Amino acid sequence: MIPVFAVLQVILGAGLIGLVLMHSGRDAGFGGIGFTPTSQGGTHIVERNLTRLTVAVAIVFTANTIVLYRLLA
Repeated sequence: MIPVFAVLQVILGAGLIGLVLMHSGRDAGFGGIGFTPTSQGGTHIVERNLTRLTVAVAIVFTANTIVLYRLLA
């Protein structure tokens, strides 16, 4: 069971890194390539969904970390 959670941890970690890089400013990271469009009136729907997805992946990553700790301790 531990290898399943370990592989999931690596996948979640890589996904979380990619999502955080997408949040970078318009001129830095993946945000400069055009993955996160902005509008003049405020936060765009894509940015809000990206934020929600990042938070969800971070919560699952944290929960998986706790599960791995419990299994290994």
